Amino acid sequence: RMVEQAQQRGDRCLSSRQLGVLEQRYGQIIQAGLEANPVLQEEGVKRRGRKKQTPAKNLLDRLEQQREQVLAFVYDFEVPFDNNLAERDVRMMKVHQKVSGCFRTFAGARYFCRIRSYISTVRKQGYRVLDALERVFLGNPILPHAPT
Repeated sequence: RMVEQAQQRGDRCLSSRQLGVLEQRYGQIIQAGLEANPVLQEEGVKRRGRKKQTPAKNLLDRLEQQREQVLAFVYDFEVPFDNNLAERDVRMMKVHQKVSGCFRTFAGARYFCRIRSYISTVRKQGYRVLDALERVFLGNPILPHAPT
């Protein structure tokens, strides 16, 4: 919410005080999770090496180790909160792979990727896909602008 509010005000970043509050809250959440998910103790069994951990404990460890990457959207407003757009871009490739198993030729795979990339880009930049494809076939394609 803080990031959204700052963006609506036209701010380019959060204040150091706001960042401190968010980082402290993140640490508290991780700590509460660690307390709720201790390392498993196997009773009566002595084993060498690391003690077994639950999936929840492994996730908490990863979230703590990669704190900067998890909070990247807070430090840099250009970083999206989630990666749904990237997942959507890959989805059609996976659907094609499931349905037909593979591409028959490398050139066919390249053409498929080029078309999907064009459709994805024009959609993200607010153009209507059918209009963009029509313009391609009329020899006047929309040339998406590069981010500044």
